[in-house]
Amino acid sequence: MKETESPMEVQKLDMVIVGAGFAGLYQLYQARKKGLRARVLEAGDGVGGTWFWNRYPGARCDVESLDYSYSFSPELEQEWNWSERYAPQEEILRYINHVADRFNLRPDIELNTRVHSAFFDAQSASWNIRAGNDQSFNATYLVMATGALSVPQQPDLRALDRFKGQWYHSAQWPKEGVDFKGKRVALIGTGSSGVQMVPVIAQEASQLTVFQRTANFSVPAHNVAFTEKALKAAKSRYPERRAMGREAVTGQFLNANTKTAAEMTPEEQSAELEYRWKGAGGGFRMLRNFADQMSNPETNKMVADFVKGKIRQIVQDPLKAEILCPNDDLPFGGKRLSVDSHYYETFNRDNVDLVDLKTQPLVEATENGLRTSARDYEFDIIVFATGFDALTGALTAIDIRGEGGLSLRDKWKDGPVAYIGLGIAGFPNMFTITGPGSPSVLSNVVHSIETHVDWIMRFLEQVRSKGIRQFQPTTQAEESWVQFCADEANKTLYPRANSWYMGANIEGKPRVFLAFVSGVPVYRRFIEKVEADGYTGFEFSFSS
Repeated sequence: MKETESPMEVQKLDMVIVGAGFAGLYQLYQARKKGLRARVLEAGDGVGGTWFWNRYPGARCDVESLDYSYSFSPELEQEWNWSERYAPQEEILRYINHVADRFNLRPDIELNTRVHSAFFDAQSASWNIRAGNDQSFNATYLVMATGALSVPQQPDLRALDRFKGQWYHSAQWPKEGVDFKGKRVALIGTGSSGVQMVPVIAQEASQLTVFQRTANFSVPAHNVAFTEKALKAAKSRYPERRAMGREAVTGQFLNANTKTAAEMTPEEQSAELEYRWKGAGGGFRMLRNFADQMSNPETNKMVADFVKGKIRQIVQDPLKAEILCPNDDLPFGGKRLSVDSHYYETFNRDNVDLVDLKTQPLVEATENGLRTSARDYEFDIIVFATGFDALTGALTAIDIRGEGGLSLRDKWKDGPVAYIGLGIAGFPNMFTITGPGSPSVLSNVVHSIETHVDWIMRFLEQVRSKGIRQFQPTTQAEESWVQFCADEANKTLYPRANSWYMGANIEGKPRVFLAFVSGVPVYRRFIEKVEADGYTGFEFSFSS
């Protein structure tokens, strides 16, 4: 070191939390309540996590706003007024900022601080964390609150740099927005982001052409504005609503049908499907038509055929309708269901076209647009809605090294292995919030976040009171949990789909079902038993 250089200052903390979304803010709130010196490190220049980055046109949550919100503060529940059944991105972002201000969290949040590496130091039983701007932190506990959908899948299109127009990714949208008025627009990707963007862009653009590789199912949201009366009534029942959500498979109460299809007459089946498709239902209620919907192929096909019938009724052009209908290999709900506002209706507009990339694959970008195997298209703007490296991408993007320099990337090269979605063998004193092997993306994630953070804090209370220096899951417990998750998934139709639930959207990513499929109540009871039994599956080292 040169004489003019000074040693890098290391900030010593009890806990470093990576990510300032719903998970990071709640973890900080609870850590400070317990007297821990905690700091959140956030790559962006604002809080909000996925709702900070995903500001594309039409972005909104597919979980109802009354459920997609914190439950830890009854006062917060009562004072915040949601405007719609499904809150738009900008409103959710305002909510998260309100929480940061209301609970005075900002002094312990470092923005514009992207974590590059985290190394475990066995001698001190602590984590050394390096971040942007040559910042360095040392913490006893490391909590990864990085989110399941936070690393975008970058466009993989040949000669994209040749295109003379503008291109954008849904998860890296400019804050100032994009003006589509009078523009010829290409949109690539028809997952949830693409489905939400299509109706909005179509209203502005002179021409919108949607490029679809694989059709997915989308269902109507039936989004409505809350009246003052309706909101007041909903708030008066918040304790009941939250209690029902805790016992619901997804962590939100959707009035699930407890009968299998076989237990109903054809007339009852039809009535149930229509009820859930129309205004009384909509959204993820369509995943709860029948008790055996995700386990019985015949029942699932009945639901799939019903939705395809709706697509054919809505889309006036028979060719477009068939392109938009998923093929029979995709179970209904096997990929994350899209929840839309007039998506299929938009394809009836004169200025909206649809290209089936199965029949004419995308070849490359040109100076003036896109080239498929069939023809050239001219565009002013290209929009990529190509999704995320889900659940694992944000963790493997950071150079995380545990005992003996073990790299998380190497440990997970054949797929993620973790214990109850919270800890990873070989990575002591580290937690993942809603990580692989937990309900995560198959649940109301805010509910799952609160469940995880509360469990973590009870765990640490025991650790600190007993003088435990270091903890981690055992390899045996981890392997047993991973096998259990796989066995549970294989009882369902989920693994039959080439979905991002399986990592199938990322080339070279191992095909492993990434979430715990058997529901929030089953999962919660399991982790509560782990706790009641003295944290079975973990090994501990005590301070000397």
